[in-house]
Amino acid sequence: MTSYIQHPLLKEKAVERRMFQLELASSALQRSALVVLPTGLGKTVVALMVLLARLDRGKVLFMAPTRPLVEQHASFLEKVLKDNSIVVSFTGEIPPDRRREMWEGARVIISTPQVVENDLLSRRISLRDVSCIIFDEAHRAVGNYAYVYIAERYQREGEDRLVLGITASPGSSLERIEEVCSNIGAERIETKTEADPDVSPFVHEREIEVVKVTVPADILRLRSLLEEVLEERGEALDHLGGAEGFRIPKRMDRTSKKELLELQKRLRGSIARSPSPSLYQAVSVLAEVLKLKHAVELAETQGVDSLARYLERLDSEAASKGGSKAAKRIMEDPRVREAVSDLARMDVDHPKLLAVKDLVGEQLSAKADSRIMVFTNYRDTASSVLDFLRDSGDEIIRPVRFVGQSSRIADEGLSQKKQAEILQKFRDGEYNVLIATSVGEEGIDIPATDMVLFYEPVPSEIRSIQRKGRTGRARAGRVVVLVARGTRDEAYRWISDRKEKSMRQQIREMSWPDRREVGGAAGGGAGSTASRGARQLEIGEVGAAIASSDMNEPPSLLPSRLDRPEEDEASALVAVDPRERSLARMLESMGVGVTLKVLEVGDYVVSDRVAIERKTANDFIDSLIDPGRNLFGQVRDLARTYDRPILILEGRDLYTRQVHPNAIRGALASIAVDFGVAIIPTADEDETVSVIAAIARREQQARGGAPQAHGKKTHRTLKEQQEYLVSSIPGVGNAVAKNLLRHFGSVERVFAATTEELKEVPLDPVDEDFGVSDGVFHLVFSRRSAERVLVDVAGASQPVE
Repeated sequence: MTSYIQHPLLKEKAVERRMFQLELASSALQRSALVVLPTGLGKTVVALMVLLARLDRGKVLFMAPTRPLVEQHASFLEKVLKDNSIVVSFTGEIPPDRRREMWEGARVIISTPQVVENDLLSRRISLRDVSCIIFDEAHRAVGNYAYVYIAERYQREGEDRLVLGITASPGSSLERIEEVCSNIGAERIETKTEADPDVSPFVHEREIEVVKVTVPADILRLRSLLEEVLEERGEALDHLGGAEGFRIPKRMDRTSKKELLELQKRLRGSIARSPSPSLYQAVSVLAEVLKLKHAVELAETQGVDSLARYLERLDSEAASKGGSKAAKRIMEDPRVREAVSDLARMDVDHPKLLAVKDLVGEQLSAKADSRIMVFTNYRDTASSVLDFLRDSGDEIIRPVRFVGQSSRIADEGLSQKKQAEILQKFRDGEYNVLIATSVGEEGIDIPATDMVLFYEPVPSEIRSIQRKGRTGRARAGRVVVLVARGTRDEAYRWISDRKEKSMRQQIREMSWPDRREVGGAAGGGAGSTASRGARQLEIGEVGAAIASSDMNEPPSLLPSRLDRPEEDEASALVAVDPRERSLARMLESMGVGVTLKVLEVGDYVVSDRVAIERKTANDFIDSLIDPGRNLFGQVRDLARTYDRPILILEGRDLYTRQVHPNAIRGALASIAVDFGVAIIPTADEDETVSVIAAIARREQQARGGAPQAHGKKTHRTLKEQQEYLVSSIPGVGNAVAKNLLRHFGSVERVFAATTEELKEVPLDPVDEDFGVSDGVFHLVFSRRSAERVLVDVAGASQPVE
């Protein structure tokens, strides 16, 4: 007979009572913990128990990485709680001032970490009265992810702290697991496996199959052409790098991307210390190797459509003004051109596409109300699978593509709102096949998902576990992994399996720290929570168990640099663009007050006259060579808007790219002399932050007042606007527009000129190709049309600058 958890805040028969979940919650309430539990076994229920037990001591902050997950958790709490008014969900779409008001009145806040981080940095909220923070998908708490900063702030501000991290996949290495625990402030690890006696009754069978396919000869020929070019570039790299003392892998097809990126890093470091022509060339050849390796992988594991799309983008890059030399050399190679030509004529599908169609059709024929998730690493492949299933003519298959938010050329991303809509339609059955990239891997709870299909294996234990966990949640599920014979698919599958086994072994053996030292009666090792006593615990008892424990002064796991001034003692205040969030955290850690604000001009504003644009060395070079980045436009806006504009140039590798040093020096000279922008070089982020803090303190102590961001991007000067208006006339380009304006003196006079007056415009004396062509004189300029155009054009009657 099923029993249910009883609690004053829970609806009757809302949450099934499972002993292993109660035990995990009991342990997590004793000290901050990372709970590792396989997917589909109720990590959210464990979080709910901890939430209820801590609610009378303060607010509870429940965070998840994505908006769909936030909405999923909010929906769950709405279903089980009697009073839904105690729960609020935060999204970036809610105005900041409104979020401040909601925070003040809320008892449970569910949010993405990015929104919380923004509000903390902008001092709209405080974690002082938060009694518990729950980090869903806690394995993300590495590097600069927002979880790390929020945990640091909580360690400093929280007066009655408890942290709960929940995940199914913390990582395969001891170092990774320890990093996650340290970053969120977890003092113990609690784990259960599907094999544990108290868990196994709730585990649904998950059948795992491997379906191997044979790559057609036509596609293998394409791969061979690309591999020839790859190995040739590898030999060139060996010659160049070897001459400089670098050890270069002999077989590029057997060298991992990680190894090549590490080699790239070492080569650039060597250029920074002692530049030489061969090192510059080696870096460029290595860029070719990376692009070619990706093309080879697409050919053998994804299919001709994905490869064709990639080569099209590479060709566009090669043809563009700011395109890389690596792309140009690749696309100029006759073997690559032959591959492109073969692709255009090829009428063969990768056998994986056929396998997907057959497997999906077989599943839906056997069980018409099935939900199927197809995972692939690449958006192009997701598009190919979607098109292939739609074109199959099988009406029972209703597929939809599910990708991330970022957009690229000819491929618009999905907003989080659109993602949530698609997931709901998938749950409701409007779609029954969800073709997803990595965005669909984490936490999505669709109990009716009967099959998960890997289009390719992934060499990551975390991603593999997350993908598999989308099925077998409420009933038996099926996992199918497609593997192309004789390709890197086979290696990736082996790597993933090995890492999954390693992770399970690490978790079983790990004692972080030893529970016999920090758990008291909790006792036992990892996975031995059953030894805490056979007595069944209710939530009320769990809550009472912590009432007498000393939770006010848990030992600090964080470095001493967190001992910083309180926000109201901030020595200076800086307005920071949200794109500079990582440095905003560092400024805040130094006692500098931070206000996150979208800045149209500059990255940092420290007063009404000083604004700072920050560029890393790589970013500076990219902005210099990419017309779309418009370096000088940014500098011009900065100089026009603020009296004391500053450019911080960060990094010591400014001259490691294949851009002539004289071009870089010329750009720097123009910024300093032509625009009057001060250039301050810094070695790294730490020095950059120190410089910004010093400028802010000096400026605000000397002049007083808070920073005032002002000004907007000036896309064109008056002169440029005048030239743009005239050049927009059919048959008149930029060169002719400049000549017309130079002759007539203003836009209004150009439009009012007669045909005879237009014919009098002389050719430019310097450039014979710069003048008015006969075709222009077929245009009719009437005063009426001129007046109509000029009504909304400021400066049309102004003389040309």
